[in-house]
Amino acid sequence: MHYRTLGRTGMKVSPYALGAMMFGSIGNPDHADCERIIHRALDAGINFVDTADVYSHGESEQIVGKALKGRRDSVVLATKSRLPMGDDPNQQGASRRWVLAAVEDSLRRLDTDYIDLYQIHRPDPETDVEETLSALTDLVRSGKVRAVGTSEMPASDIVEAQWVAERRGLVRFRSEQPNYSILDRGIEAEVLPVAERFGMGVVVWSPLAKGMLTGRIRKGQPTDLRRAGRFSSFRDEQRLDAVEQLVPLAEEAGIPMTHLAMAFAVAHPSVTSALIGPRTMEQLDDLLASVDVTLSDELLDRIDGIVAPGTRVGAPDEAAYLPPSLKQPGLRRRPVDTRGAA
Repeated sequence: MHYRTLGRTGMKVSPYALGAMMFGSIGNPDHADCERIIHRALDAGINFVDTADVYSHGESEQIVGKALKGRRDSVVLATKSRLPMGDDPNQQGASRRWVLAAVEDSLRRLDTDYIDLYQIHRPDPETDVEETLSALTDLVRSGKVRAVGTSEMPASDIVEAQWVAERRGLVRFRSEQPNYSILDRGIEAEVLPVAERFGMGVVVWSPLAKGMLTGRIRKGQPTDLRRAGRFSSFRDEQRLDAVEQLVPLAEEAGIPMTHLAMAFAVAHPSVTSALIGPRTMEQLDDLLASVDVTLSDELLDRIDGIVAPGTRVGAPDEAAYLPPSLKQPGLRRRPVDTRGAA
């Protein structure tokens, strides 16, 4: 397997990163089986493992920690914090108080002395980015964290964070983890060019569009994909129509849909790695079989014809970040008595 440099950190990582969201109660509760999956991925050349404190409420980190016993030094280990980890309102967010506490919790669960890449798991509009960067700077200087990154940060926020870091002499965000797939190409317009401008690595999540690009979701046909009933995006007509155009394209190229989707994600020059999140060994083996797949310019052009560059098809992924200005009507509507022009 070839390796790529994660932004300007100097760390070499595999183009496929092993995502650990499915390890634990929300996916595969068999710890021994999860450890075997991790070992299989490492044996295949994957040296980049990504988890988060919120995955199965810390269980995923515990599984990863056990699996890396004796192999920790050869792995670039990433984890994240930001999402709620309890009922206490301060057990979430990107405040100094919570970031410092969350890192200690992750270090304990992962059974390690340091984290290679520590990421803020979605923006926190209620916390000044300088507050967050100050805490992360202390963690880097203490040796508990090697590099820091973000997940789902809008391009304008990335620019602000880079400016604050330079002006205040704080550590810079070295990576971004956005949603990216053939069906979700919105980041190509601004996020990817901005990340490249600032020398940030990009680790994309959901390259299979939560499973819509596996070939198991077809228009008007039943599916055995468990999550299909939970997410409205699986019933979005525009996304289903796009899948129906991609299926014959993959068949004509002689490659499975999963391989087409993964090869597309890692073909972009700004993408460092694409996260794979297998729940079973069978799923992992299928994804590993795609590492040698390369898409021709002609095939990429035809994909562009189905989903235009820089666009997102239909409803956005429910797990994608929406800024307050889009979630809160009050931020985009003047008071009734001042809405008129007269």
